Amino acid sequence: MSDHIKYKRVLLKLSGEVLGNKATGECLDPDILASMAKRVAKIAQMGVQVAIVLGGGNIFRGLKGQSKGVNRTTGDNMGMLATIINGLAMQDALEQLGVDTRVQTAIEMQKVAEPFIQRRAMRHLEKGRIVIFTGGTGNPYFSTDSAAALRASEIGAEVLLKATKVDGVYTADPNLDPTATRYDKVSYEDALTKRLKVMDSAAFALCMDNKIPIVVFDFFDTEALERIIRGETIGTLVSDFSSKG
Repeated sequence: MSDHIKYKRVLLKLSGEVLGNKATGECLDPDILASMAKRVAKIAQMGVQVAIVLGGGNIFRGLKGQSKGVNRTTGDNMGMLATIINGLAMQDALEQLGVDTRVQTAIEMQKVAEPFIQRRAMRHLEKGRIVIFTGGTGNPYFSTDSAAALRASEIGAEVLLKATKVDGVYTADPNLDPTATRYDKVSYEDALTKRLKVMDSAAFALCMDNKIPIVVFDFFDTEALERIIRGETIGTLVSDFSSKG
């Protein structure tokens, strides 16, 4: 185990949207997948136990489907299936780098992935395998952020790393409000009361109840993941302290 590691077991939450390429219309861009796989493989080689939860927004998002007339439960089920597709794609990208990887899914699909079993997931991590959790929580009305918070709690992750399209948590959407400022750190309570839209309230509350810190960082910063693992201050830390202090 490296002496320079701050976190020994992490859960990495990846937005499905960042895996696609709007310019080409591809919902899964092989180059983006390969780049992310290399970053994940690098921290695994440092001795970190890595679990991953992926969103499905690049393929189908339940809420977006609902706005177009799809039943919410049906739409969420379709979104959960999209996360399984993304998980298999990430597994393939990691295995092409020679990294031992397992996909577990909350929706049983024995031909393509293991069912989620907490003890089996822990064993994989202890053996140095990367575990990709797919299928959300297996229930509609719960986001993949909530699934990430749940799985992080179940495996005893020391931190939840949320890779997004922005470099942290802002007072408002920086793409819409030029006066928005970024937090270096913020408490769970403030994240909930100020309705900071980086993760949903259920995910924040679950991390707060189980004292799992969240680091929100820029997916497109190719060095951010490794630097966070080494203990550098990157993005925004959401934890159990007052943002005023």
